Amino acid sequence: MSWIPFKIGQPKKQIVPKTVERDFEREYGKLQQPILLPCRLEEQTKRLQKDMRKSTDADLAMSKSAVKISLDLLSNPLCEQDQDFLNMVTALDTAMKRMDAFNQEKVNQIQKTVIEPLKKFGSVFPSLNMAVKRREQALQDYRRLQAKVEKYEEKEKTGPVLAKLHQAREELRPVRDDFEAKNKQLLDEMPRFYNSRLDYFQPSFESLIRAQVVYYSEMHKIFGDLTQQLDQPGCPDEQRERENEARLSELRALSIVADD
Repeated sequence: MSWIPFKIGQPKKQIVPKTVERDFEREYGKLQQPILLPCRLEEQTKRLQKDMRKSTDADLAMSKSAVKISLDLLSNPLCEQDQDFLNMVTALDTAMKRMDAFNQEKVNQIQKTVIEPLKKFGSVFPSLNMAVKRREQALQDYRRLQAKVEKYEEKEKTGPVLAKLHQAREELRPVRDDFEAKNKQLLDEMPRFYNSRLDYFQPSFESLIRAQVVYYSEMHKIFGDLTQQLDQPGCPDEQRERENEARLSELRALSIVADD
């Protein structure tokens, strides 16, 4: 990684120790290098946020579709003709609405405890990148003015040259202080930002796991209750399958659906 885009006007003196440059490049590089996945931390955060939103959207679409199916069944004329069928569809509709309500609660919790924190974490990167750019600009100004000082230091010490040298040194001082302040701030804060990512994300993903556990525990109860309402005593799934096949065979035997 090089922070010197060109050599024109560069000072002869090493104004930033190589160890300082290496420390900066190492800490900034941590935020740019692959971490678990082949992308930068910033890109990985955005990808995770996008995938979590897709997941919750899909969850909501699933439960809404299930409710729509049960409502469509309730409006079916068969429900008016057969009380047992009406009871079964009503039980299904109640279960689907309960599922949708719990699903909405789960999605709301994930939105607050996972998606929004991911978004807030991702919003830090533009400021970080801008701080790095400001540090780079300050470094270039520092180099330019240092080169100017060196130019006058190498000239014959006449009155006009000494005056220009004094002026150049005065211009250099605040620029050097500005760069050193920006450099120190980044060297202090980049490691803290990088090392805090686990502490930041762990509560979010613990909340995600808990939300899923609560949701699927409730789903187990809901569908367990539904199964008890629908199950006929002494009628296993294999028997239902045989009965359905028998009825389907009867339908296929009708002349209106017979093969030509």
